[in-house]
Amino acid sequence: MFDNYVLSDNSLRNVKKDGVTTGFEMRTRITYYRGIPLSMVHDIQVEVNGVPVPREHIRFSLDGEQYFTLDEMTTVTFYKWEYGQEGLVYVEQEGGLPEGEHKVKLTQVTRVAYIPVPFSGTQTKTMTVAV
Repeated sequence: MFDNYVLSDNSLRNVKKDGVTTGFEMRTRITYYRGIPLSMVHDIQVEVNGVPVPREHIRFSLDGEQYFTLDEMTTVTFYKWEYGQEGLVYVEQEGGLPEGEHKVKLTQVTRVAYIPVPFSGTQTKTMTVAV
């Protein structure tokens, strides 16, 4: 519905923990006009430079502190993703991404109470990993 909001500009970055690059993340906004509990996010798919990221390597966070696997999100009803709020999509990947430009495709699939099938929003952008 709001495909232009899927990938936030200038948000692709590598993530370091204890001095080691453990993966990369990007910011995203919900592709629906209302907030929904995380349990209603049906799927998140990431593709970088034409290569799909395995589902089990993707995590999601609303606050940058508590991250959920996509399977865990199906039971998370206590966090509500509000319209306009940026969430973090983290991809577990040893070494992260090399500096420079990458073609990133992000797809969000959500369910809402009064639409009988999940719907999706997808955006592809060339994004740069900053130092």
